[in-house]
Amino acid sequence: MAEAIAQAEPSATPTPELVWQLDALLGEGPAWMPDEGALWFVDIKGGKLHRFHPQTGTRETIETGGQPSFVVGCEDGGLIVGSDSCIHRVEAGRLGAVLAPIPQPAHNRTNDATVDASGRLWVATMDDHEERETGSLWCLEAGTLRHAGTSAVVTNGPAVTADGCTLYRVNSGERRITRHAMSDSGELDAGELFVQLKPSEGHPDGIVLDSENCIWVGLWDGWGVRRYAPDGTLLLHVPLPSARVTKVAFGGPDLKTVYVTTARIGLDEEALARQPLAGGLFAFAAPAPGLPLPKVRL
Repeated sequence: MAEAIAQAEPSATPTPELVWQLDALLGEGPAWMPDEGALWFVDIKGGKLHRFHPQTGTRETIETGGQPSFVVGCEDGGLIVGSDSCIHRVEAGRLGAVLAPIPQPAHNRTNDATVDASGRLWVATMDDHEERETGSLWCLEAGTLRHAGTSAVVTNGPAVTADGCTLYRVNSGERRITRHAMSDSGELDAGELFVQLKPSEGHPDGIVLDSENCIWVGLWDGWGVRRYAPDGTLLLHVPLPSARVTKVAFGGPDLKTVYVTTARIGLDEEALARQPLAGGLFAFAAPAPGLPLPKVRL
């Protein structure tokens, strides 16, 4: 079980363990739900929600249809999922009531998301064909959706510091992570470059912050995850036996277990032969605890 993973030494490179070989087409959006003691995540192209209980080893799958791209908790109970151009409640194991439609081109879909300490939901969108710069950042606050700027083919992240003063976002196609000052009302400045990856390092995908304000990023076609210090210094690279690493989440009662989602979409038979565990869920011990993910306030 993932709970039995030994505590990592701060200077050591952890060794990921496979905890669920589910062959997800596009595993994404992991989120730890402490009231359940469970990790939720999605398979975007499989139209599925997954739940993993590390204490019991229980694995559950819900066939939602659509393209669920993230899952987060709501203050009034239940789960919220983004799919295609809508933000939904999850009801009776399906995509339920629409909380907000996103006014975007038909070829766009929701992608990654996070919740800040004020209960605002930040949603990244992208061109599902990965051709046009129609991806944006949106903010759902107290039930009202507003455009929060940016333009990219694939917008990823975002991640917000615990004090609510800084938002990080990812332009995956341009291999760039930027950092934006955020006001109390949730307004963002133009931002500054935080990290620029080289082509040989893959594409930055989902990001999350830990308790030391370090950024963790999944590397699409980069075979691993990285941890960066607040000043952009690379602190750690954790190799994975899957090229298409999408995002991490911190879980367990102490938030010291890192869960990692991966994908197998777009890999041919030769590539899959080299990485048969692609699309699996992995876990390893964290060098520092994560941060709890706030719930959406409607």
